[in-house]
Amino acid sequence: MGQEKRRRLLFASGALLAVPRLGFAQQSSKVWRIGFIAGGSTGDLDEFRKGMRDLGYQEGKNVLIESRLAYGDFDRLPTQAADLVRRKVDVIVVSGTPAANAVRQTTSTIPVVLAVVGDPVASGFVTSLARPGGNITGLSLANTELPGKWFELARSVLPGFKIGVLANPKQQTNQRYVKDIQGVAQKLGIEAPVAAYAATVNEIEGAFTFLNRERISTVIVLPNGLFANNAAQIARLAVQHRMASIATSALFAERGTLLSYGQNYGAFSRKAATYVDKILRGAKPSELPIEQPMIFELVINLVTARQLGLTVPKELILRADRVIE
Repeated sequence: MGQEKRRRLLFASGALLAVPRLGFAQQSSKVWRIGFIAGGSTGDLDEFRKGMRDLGYQEGKNVLIESRLAYGDFDRLPTQAADLVRRKVDVIVVSGTPAANAVRQTTSTIPVVLAVVGDPVASGFVTSLARPGGNITGLSLANTELPGKWFELARSVLPGFKIGVLANPKQQTNQRYVKDIQGVAQKLGIEAPVAAYAATVNEIEGAFTFLNRERISTVIVLPNGLFANNAAQIARLAVQHRMASIATSALFAERGTLLSYGQNYGAFSRKAATYVDKILRGAKPSELPIEQPMIFELVINLVTARQLGLTVPKELILRADRVIE
């Protein structure tokens, strides 16, 4: 199944990774200024830079990338967004819903490309995925099936045990995911998972203490920049409290959570470069449909499984796209 998944790793309206088109970038004499703002750290920025290089753009020669990273401190984002606007960049690329919200409140004229953002329609960034209708376009992580998949994985790891959710109350998509996961449990006649909230780095440990008091055995870590930037701490706390941990991107499993299931964020950031390229060529954001993923990846960390004394079901390992040993 792993090979079949990789063959089908496509977006709704095109290949996930763009075929290099070097002509425009190499022939253009203008030095384009691209702003990049993220609620997390450098990972998405590095992948975006790769995407730009694949299209023939060379930093310092025909493109300058102005980056602003909040490292999980979302309160910094409005100031960072305003700074990019003052610098009159040609396009702003955003990673994370809080970053997108900060940029939307700062400019309605500079083209904006969403790289790693939850649900742009529900968040009010665009009118629709097919016709964004403003200065914002790009990619959407939103998928109504994900909460059910996370819950299914949580039950498969420790059947019959109590499940919890770690969420960021400042992120709108997190609040919706909590309700979706609890709704799935209620439909199955199972006790609704307990939600613990952390909006800052200092609150993460307290959230795990709360989950431990609630006798949680498996925790679902919802996607947001704060948690991604502190993935190693979250993985350590889960092991410390003897909890199986399920997260939403490979980054978490690589940093020590038991497993992850979700989109390839790096591929999204690279794909965002193709939107920037189209806009620099003259395309209007309002007329560029927002793309959604059609397939996801499952990563299992057997090192963490051994630390917890868990045996991961064989059928789950066979389904995995990658196993960390």
